[in-house]
Amino acid sequence: MLENSTIAAVATPPGEGGIAVVRLSGPESFRVAEQVFRPMDRRKQVAQARGYTALYGQFADGEELFDDGIALFFRAPHSYTGEDVVELSCHGGTAVARRLVEACLGAGAVPAGPGEYTRRALLNGKLSLTQAEAVMDLISAGGRQGAALANAARGGALARKIAAQQQALTSLQAHLTAWVDFPEEDVPALEAGPLRDTLSQVKAALDELIGSYNAAAVLREGVDCAIVGRPNAGKSTLLNLLAGFDRAIVTPIAGTTRDVVEQAVQLGDIRLNLFDTAGLRQTDDPVEAEGVRRSWAKLAEAGLVLAVFDGSRPLTREDFDLARRCAGCRAIALVNKEDLPLQFDVEAIAPYFGMVIPVCCKEEGARKVIAAAVARLLGTGRIDPHAASLSGQRQLSAALRARDGVAGALEALDTGFGLDAVSVCVDDALAALYDLTGENASDAVIDEVFEKFCVGK
Repeated sequence: MLENSTIAAVATPPGEGGIAVVRLSGPESFRVAEQVFRPMDRRKQVAQARGYTALYGQFADGEELFDDGIALFFRAPHSYTGEDVVELSCHGGTAVARRLVEACLGAGAVPAGPGEYTRRALLNGKLSLTQAEAVMDLISAGGRQGAALANAARGGALARKIAAQQQALTSLQAHLTAWVDFPEEDVPALEAGPLRDTLSQVKAALDELIGSYNAAAVLREGVDCAIVGRPNAGKSTLLNLLAGFDRAIVTPIAGTTRDVVEQAVQLGDIRLNLFDTAGLRQTDDPVEAEGVRRSWAKLAEAGLVLAVFDGSRPLTREDFDLARRCAGCRAIALVNKEDLPLQFDVEAIAPYFGMVIPVCCKEEGARKVIAAAVARLLGTGRIDPHAASLSGQRQLSAALRARDGVAGALEALDTGFGLDAVSVCVDDALAALYDLTGENASDAVIDEVFEKFCVGK
């Protein structure tokens, strides 16, 4: 990345729309903008524009005027990137936006890479690494709670919570280091009680973050959900109910669904990536048998299982086999056809599921019942969307290493290994926390974070 260059890219999604925004950032942003933007008020000059102001004018490619729109000006360091920034709003559409970018490149700008605007914000001290990661989470959020979690992280909620733990451990480590390295100075040793209290408090805070990770990840990222069951149990009817339209073919003929049917849906605050699978039964049909094999595979790899049982028929060996395979999974049993007399042995399958819910997948009210059950099972209802939370495996891994370091310090203290051992463990915990916040992040780690970003952000 050429950090002293001026970059340009379309910051809005491709396709037709009311407006498209081309963003410039870098030391030559105003000079480049001056060449491609002509204010309607000829008394106004781009070079003299103050930050947080706007001008209406026309866009030019050389001497040819090809559109009109708005230029917004941000002066360094009071901008998203910390650099001079100009945002050019033209009419939406691929052709106009592309031409405006080409005009900017012709005036001396260079194409922006994925996430380069946010990367520059990080390098210029406008954002921490956790805040930068939250920007992408906010862009990709599919529900209100997921967006709220991302926005809280972008506002620094996680950074502040980690900073508090860093401060507590740093104070401990300063005292421990002085005691270990300068015995001739008669530095008083830390009393075991206060030392244990501080370490326990830090560990509890990290445990809380780690414990809420899975539920928070579901709100941010959604979850893969396998719909499984015997033929004609109501799997495809359930898919259509959750999707809100006829996504899958529904017939009374067993084996209608022979392959996995995929559909993303928003169920309350949770995005479910649904996989409607082939009916689970013994069959001599090689095509249907392959569908059954894929159904079992999808069940094994899914983050959530909705197992559908026909409540109007007695429990079968295939039903019981399915229930046993759901043991240990995050799974809900949906006993379908609640509108018909119950013939199914609910008690026989109950031990293998997080919950068992009677439903009628033909009725719209079942959608709300299932949404509430999914939220309870995944724990998303207990998440404070404005609280600090971890995002992504990088943050989780660092938090786990920090927690393990603190746990090691407590163990060293309780088993009499001495303050030297406690100090080593606290050092490990602090290093992990600095990795989490990005204060010790290598270029490779930063590259990995930003390669997932879209161009223009």
